[in-house]
Amino acid sequence: MAGSEAIQSFGHHLIVGISGTTLNDDDKRILNELKPVGVILYAKNFRYGSHYEDWLLIYQNMIDQIRQYAERDSMFITIDHEGGNVHRPYLPITRFPHAFLLGGRSREVATAAAVELKSLGINVSWAPVADIFSNPNNPIIGPRAFGTTPETAATGARDYYLGLHESGVIGCAKHFPGHGDTSTDSHLELPTLNLTIKELRERELIPFKVLIDEQVPMIMTAHILFPNIDPDVPATLSQRILNGILREELGFGGVIVSDDLDMKAVSDMYAKSGTVARTLNAGCDLFIVSRNLPSSSLERTFAIAQDFVNSLSNGSLEERIVEAARMRIDSLLAITPQYLVSSLDKDTLVRHSELAIACSFHKAVVTENVVGQSS
Repeated sequence: MAGSEAIQSFGHHLIVGISGTTLNDDDKRILNELKPVGVILYAKNFRYGSHYEDWLLIYQNMIDQIRQYAERDSMFITIDHEGGNVHRPYLPITRFPHAFLLGGRSREVATAAAVELKSLGINVSWAPVADIFSNPNNPIIGPRAFGTTPETAATGARDYYLGLHESGVIGCAKHFPGHGDTSTDSHLELPTLNLTIKELRERELIPFKVLIDEQVPMIMTAHILFPNIDPDVPATLSQRILNGILREELGFGGVIVSDDLDMKAVSDMYAKSGTVARTLNAGCDLFIVSRNLPSSSLERTFAIAQDFVNSLSNGSLEERIVEAARMRIDSLLAITPQYLVSSLDKDTLVRHSELAIACSFHKAVVTENVVGQSS
């Protein structure tokens, strides 16, 4: 395999961030040379302080250029879109309340959110959160979860996933095997949870199993150390957790995707050779690199890709592992709709805003005709 072909092979396992509202030279080089299978969008990719028609046109041009430079007709155009404080696009895209407030409206909200995401050309939402709001001191999950018990969390997450699925947006359960009980933020440090496998089975794994039973196609890993299960590495790199629990015990056959490799919990690990191989060997198929680190994001992204190439060359990563991961990704990509960017009418957005308001009250203030029809 030639050098450029080998490094592009890693691109089929890469979801990458874009620098801003237009492509800079680093973006163009990454897209052109690595040809990532997808991108992840953040607030920085939407023009702030502009009218909807203006920022949408700028955004549309960016999406068109992403496909052009990556030379891919089919891509995963992805975003974290949970509601609450996990919301990237600006008005008039609806900011729904966080998951904990949605209650019986989870499916309805997901359906409305999917209409809006599709209008942005987005086909993958990194939702629903399948974690449990079990620790009130959790600084990163908290009300992003649908409930404080396995049952309420599972019901809300299932309904939200079904709303996305029925509306043509790929959903992803996160963060496996459970981030709800942590007391530290994996964006800033590596959390540790001293749970046993028995405790996981009785609580954290229940929402994930419900979603697996509903054929959720993607599950995102947690950058958390579970020393009673695997004392050496966090879940993202753990064969015991990903292959052992998720694939073998729970029977998940879909795509396993890492949480962002730029998060401080694991960022230093991915600066070391062999880490990519260990992650793929553990069962992970797809890597997110947000490029949100303050410096050297270009060099870091290519270093991670080169680690993949080197691992194939030195035999620490077998081609059969890569091929199995690629087949899972290809199978999902083949059924992932590709949407054109288009504007939404004001009436649809008003109905969605009324739904968001209704979710913010104990008793609904709107009872019918609140979800726009998908086109």
